Parts: sequence; C-alpha cells; structure tokens
Amino acid sequence: MNFLYPGFLFALLAIAIPIAIHLFNFRKFKKVYFSNVQFLKEAKEQNSAREKLKHLLVLISRILAVIFLVFAFARPFIPLSSTGEPGRRNLISIYIDNSYSMETVNKEGSLLDEAKRKAKEIAAAYQLNDQFQLLTNDFEGKHQRAVNKEEFIQLLDELKISPASRSLQQVVNRLQRESGANRNQIAYLLSDFQKSFVGIQPVQSDKDIRYSLIKLNANSLPNISVDSVWSLSPVHQPNQAEQLVVQLHNYGEEDAADIPIKLTINQQQKAISNTKVPAGKSVRDTLSFSGLQKGWQKGLLTIKDFPLTFDDALNFSFQVNTEMKVLNISGDPSQKFIKSLFAADPYFKLSEMPEANIKYSSFSDYSLIVLSGLKQPSSGLAQQLKSYVKNGGSVVIFPDLDANGAVYTPFLTALSLPAVKQLNSGPAITSSIELKDPVFRDVFDQVPSNMDLPVVTRYFSYLERNAGGKQGILQLPLGQFLFARYPSGAGAMYLSASSLDPKDGNLSRHPVFVPMMFKIAFSSVKEQPLYYTSGESDLLEHQKISLGANQSLTLKSDGIEVIPEVRQIPGKTLLYVADQIRKPGFYDLKKADSVLAVVAFNDNRKESDMHYATDQSLTDLFGKQKIALYNSQKDALSLNIQAKNNSIELWKLCLILAVVFLAIEILLIRFFNKTKNIQTP
Repeated sequence: MNFLYPGFLFALLAIAIPIAIHLFNFRKFKKVYFSNVQFLKEAKEQNSAREKLKHLLVLISRILAVIFLVFAFARPFIPLSSTGEPGRRNLISIYIDNSYSMETVNKEGSLLDEAKRKAKEIAAAYQLNDQFQLLTNDFEGKHQRAVNKEEFIQLLDELKISPASRSLQQVVNRLQRESGANRNQIAYLLSDFQKSFVGIQPVQSDKDIRYSLIKLNANSLPNISVDSVWSLSPVHQPNQAEQLVVQLHNYGEEDAADIPIKLTINQQQKAISNTKVPAGKSVRDTLSFSGLQKGWQKGLLTIKDFPLTFDDALNFSFQVNTEMKVLNISGDPSQKFIKSLFAADPYFKLSEMPEANIKYSSFSDYSLIVLSGLKQPSSGLAQQLKSYVKNGGSVVIFPDLDANGAVYTPFLTALSLPAVKQLNSGPAITSSIELKDPVFRDVFDQVPSNMDLPVVTRYFSYLERNAGGKQGILQLPLGQFLFARYPSGAGAMYLSASSLDPKDGNLSRHPVFVPMMFKIAFSSVKEQPLYYTSGESDLLEHQKISLGANQSLTLKSDGIEVIPEVRQIPGKTLLYVADQIRKPGFYDLKKADSVLAVVAFNDNRKESDMHYATDQSLTDLFGKQKIALYNSQKDALSLNIQAKNNSIELWKLCLILAVVFLAIEILLIRFFNKTKNIQTP
C-alpha cells in the first residue's frame, strides 16, 4: 500500500495523539482505583472485568476510527501491475492547449490558468526520477526534450496564449514521436476540446501510450467574427471607386443587432457600416470607398464584440497601380482597333510593334500581348509566346483570314492550340454568349431575351484534338466557337475565329468587344492574396522575382525578421516560411532595402467557434483504444491522475471503516455493561 504525501505523516501524528490521551485517562483511572481499593475489591466480581473490557473496546474503536479517517485523507492506493514495464522510466507527456479559445473564463479563472494548475497537480503525483515533456500548439523545439519535474514546472510558468492552432490528430502525432526509447509513456491532454480542434475523423493513436483527456469547461460565450473579405474591383487604380465585401459570422445562440463595422486604409477611416447577424449565420456587407493613392495599401476591418476580441479585426493588403502595360503586335498597321480601344482609358499604356520588328526580350514587361492580323506568324514567335504564357502572361490572337490556313496551323499547334480546319464564308450570327465566364461576369446588369450578338461573315473553323481545357466565351452555330480561352501554364491564351477587319464581321465594332477585352486585360494582372493565415499558411506566392547569386528576400514587421526559402517556378516566385510567422499583422517583403510587397497575416478563425465536443464523441474518436476522460466540473476536488489511472484507490474504503468504528464506539458506550452504579463509601 502506498500513501500520497503529506497525508502519511499526518496520519502518524493523528494516531499518536488519541493514544496518548487514552493512556493519560487510564493512569487517572488507576489512581482512583487504588484509592478505593477496598470498594473495588467488594465490586470486583460484579463489574471489574466488564468495565475493563468496555474501556478497552472503546479505546480500540476510537483509535481505529481516527486511523482510517486519516488514511482516507491520505488517499492510499494499491499500484496495479499494468502500469508499465518494470525497469523502464516513466515519460509523462502533457499537452496544454494554449490557443485563443483558452482565454475564456470559468469560475476557476481562465482556462489556460486552470490547465497549468492541473498540470502541476499531475506532475506532483509522480516520482522525482520520472521524466516530463510539455507540448503546446507552438510545437517548439524546447518542448520536445524530456525534462525533470523542476524544469517542467518552469516551462509551465512561461506558457502563454499563442495564435497557433492545431488539430487533435496533429497533437497525437507529435506525442507519438517520443514513444519508445525504453520508457513508459503516459500522455495527458488538457483542452477545452473545441469541435474544430477535435474534428470528425477517427484518431490514429499509438497503442503503447496511455492517454488521459482532461476536458476544461468554459462558460458559454457569444462570439461574432470578421470571417473574411474580398474585393469586387478587378484592378486597383488611384482615386477610383473601390468595393469590398466583408463577411461576419455569429457563432452564438442569439441574434446580434447593430454590429458596427469600420474600414481603415493606411490608418485612415474609409467606410463605416452597421449590420445584423442572425444566430449561427453568416452575413455579407459591401463597403464602398475611394481616394487611394499609388502604392501598397494596408487595410483593416474591425468590429466591436466582447468578451472575445481576437477575431474582431482582419488585416488585408493590396497594391494600387497607375498603369497597365499592353503590347499590340500588328500585321496591318492600318488597323487601329486595338489602339483605339486601349487609348480610351489612360490606365492602359499601349505599345505597338510591327510584325517585322518584334523585340522578344521586352515581352516580360507586359501583362497582355495582342496579336492582330499577323501575315506570317513564325515558329520563333510561338516559342517566345509559349514561354511568356507559361510564366503568367496572357495572349489574344486575332488571325488574318487572308493568310493561308497552312500558315497559321504550325504557329497554333506550336502554342498547343487547335489547327485550322477550313475558312468559312457566309453570314453567321453568334449563337450564344457565356455570361457566367469571368470575362462577362458582372458586365451586364440585365440580359435581354433578344440580345444583340456579334455577326461574322468569314471565320476559321478549328480542328479540336483535345478540348478538355477549352473554355468557350462566344459560340457559333454547329458547335464552333468565335472566341475561346485556353489556359496554359500560369497564364492563358485567347483565340478568335475571325479577324478584326470589318469585312469579316462586326466583332471589332460590337458593344461586347470593349468589355470583353478590358476584362481580359484586368484578369491578366496577377495579384497576391489579400491576406494569409498565421501559423497555417506556410507558402506565399509572388510575381517573378529575379535574385542574384548572393541575394535573399526577407519579411519584416515590428522587430520580427523572417528569411523565407525561395523557389522559382514558371511565372511565380514561391516563398516558404514554414511556421516562422505566428503573429498577425503586416510584413514587408524586402529585397535589400527595396519593398517589393506588403503581406497581411491574420489569426486562424477556427478558434472562433465556441462549440465543444461531447464526452461520448471524444471516446468514439479513439475507437477501441481505452482512454481516461475527465471533466473538470465533475472532478473538481482533485486530479491525482496517476493514482486514478494506475492504481486501486482505497480512500473510500477507509472512510467507510472510520464511520463503522465510530458507530461501534457509540454503541459500546451506550449499551455495553448497563448496570446500576455502585456508590463508593
């Protein structure tokens, strides 16, 4: 039998005190006895033996009652033989959830403080020679090594709330890395066990590790989160109207009214709004603003919602450009359709090159390249355009129908486009327009039933070999297309069946031509995401960045500097930051002293959902593996986990025996040797 300190020492002291008291009473009894020896002799045969027996039984009962009462508080237990292999040290792995949800409070204080207190109780239940391991959501290296009890307590005291968020399976996988190594591993998981943390997939766990789940219970709290944001503006231009859509989510059980929304750009307020969010629902609100200047913009959307505030703000960033460069390579300088189109908007900076004098080295300077009426498109041009599109560029091809189809077929096939089948003549009206395509999305407020569509009198029909990636935009009768998109690499190619020459049709002068070309140009701009998620987004994308042999990129923000791993792929530069960025905010992407971009990070919104897994669902996740599950509300008195998990506890039996012996003492005093008192002379 083992005893939990300090109950055993107290038990010894408590046993000694009543024995001393009874010895004192017994001596007093002897003194009275000898002073009245004559009387005792006369009554000896009547009650002497019975009185002695009574006092002796009362003394024994009282001593045993006190002993078992003290033992009950000392919590004795019998160790089980299944506590691990003999001769192997114990490794006690304790995971403490330090995500934002652990900031919530109950009657014990914050959940994180309660978890730290219970972790100390667990550590106190083990021996000094046992080893301990602390695991948190940060997955820090210093928490991977085994430490002694004193170092473990020190690590606990340093533990703070972190924006990092993990899943239950990730935590179990991390714990399993330390299994084996000639140690008995015992794992304790202290968390509020949010549904987003637990998940719905069965947990794959190590059968050799004994798991104990300690569920911490928080008070039910309402919470409204700034869930996400996106822009309705295809491009961002100085002093132009902008529209942002913000989505709020109510995770509470009651409707929320008059939630204030504030938008600031570069610390200047740009828009405000109020909205109502029904319980358990998401709502969207559109914010309009203008007056932006050239450069990178740091946006912040905020609401006021208490007591949970970590998800009340959302950072985002984007760039405002003053121009977009477009290149027109023309085979007929007399045609001015492309020049007239892009000259109508000062945002576009159009450059023109004749077919006979093409500067391939400048292709990377342009977001869009238009080929209009080329007479003799070469294979060299095809190779350069293919590389350009692979790196993220966009190309629009309007063929010259007077050129022989045999001239265009090698050029088109070199671009992985369909070959020319034949030249068709005769009036042909466009049969349909794909309004759901990104090119025409949001272009028409209302589509009439008898919509006027382009008409062509001459057009190429193409021999489709693999049309799996083709996206038809303007369709002709009999399954032919007038204008289609072919994604390629990081970019796209657009192929027309007709030319821009008015003798071949009215496409160049039709009202649909302008928005179609503008949307193609806008979609050619490759913008970075408005924001990333800290602790989760470990891969950032950027437009192609040229680096020298000894050059590197850095991400800097308020004393934080991260050097990402750089990988180059066609049209993009990938930045791997692993888990180095854990703090939300704005980070400047720098090449030497030059700021290439501003990247925004936000906390993970999974922590916003304050719904928790049930005890039964937690047990079911581990399947047939037996786990110990404790609820902090039900097990509020103590968490002597080691005794509960690895032993047979005897404190209840001790308490029952203490009550039994107290009852025996009372019965002895009241009913034993009920004789008449004999008066002493």
